[in-house]
Amino acid sequence: MPEKHQISCVAVFGGTGFLGMEIVARLASEGIDVRVGVRQPEKVRPPPDAGEHAKIEPVYADVRDESSLALALDGCDAAVNAVGLYVEQSAETFEAVHERGAANLARQCAALKIGRVVHISGIGADLNSASPYVRSRARGETLVRDVMPETVILSPSVLFGPQDKFINTLAQIISRAPVVPMFGDGLMRLQPAYVGDVALATHKALTDPQAAGQTYELGGASVLTYRRILELVMERLHKNRVLLPLPFAVWDALAAASALLPASPITRDQVALMKGDNVVADNALSFADLGIEPRALEDILPDYSF
Repeated sequence: MPEKHQISCVAVFGGTGFLGMEIVARLASEGIDVRVGVRQPEKVRPPPDAGEHAKIEPVYADVRDESSLALALDGCDAAVNAVGLYVEQSAETFEAVHERGAANLARQCAALKIGRVVHISGIGADLNSASPYVRSRARGETLVRDVMPETVILSPSVLFGPQDKFINTLAQIISRAPVVPMFGDGLMRLQPAYVGDVALATHKALTDPQAAGQTYELGGASVLTYRRILELVMERLHKNRVLLPLPFAVWDALAAASALLPASPITRDQVALMKGDNVVADNALSFADLGIEPRALEDILPDYSF
């Protein structure tokens, strides 16, 4: 069995996001020095589960600015790109962040001879998708691999965990409304991945020599319909609600109207993502190939503090 890569310092970009914070905590708990590259380093707080001896250094970095990336990477022997954008605003576009930003980081890692790079993408990234968000994710993967073919790509399904926006938002809706609208008939299949498992996969991808150049699709232990996820949240809340199927034409119209608001509650890309299944492909490498047994949403739901 090949020996693990010895990683001493990792630069994590997007380290203040939901997944990024979990990655920082996991790496720090493994005794790895972590440099958190963000645009507002003064706002970085050490994750509570990182351990009292964790070495976490916030530094300024913007994936759109290659000089800042070079400074943030200096002295590191690995990097993680966990930067993600879900709503475009002004100069923050999917192209600028997921494509050019990812390529900028890959170029700087190559120039500095960074030994291992992990790029976080998502299941279903597709160059031919109707969704600009999904297309940009796929282009980002291609651009990164063009520069650094040995980059490890991790593509998780929708993430969950006690501090997530996914399950907590559903819980808020269920708590307040007697009728809960569903995307279509609610039968699209999802394979939610526990955020802690994806952070563990990131550590494994950094240290396992066999992971170089591979793409892993990360889905949790359970494949659930959207309707079933709503039912599980209702059970956890002890609420009985009417689930109302709404045609996607209605959701498309709502998303188009919401786009005119300063803070859109729903976007076209979010609707597009719900029009199909989001599960691990039959022939894809997965958690199992990294030696990880993923946890199921049903097992983590009791830990939520709704």
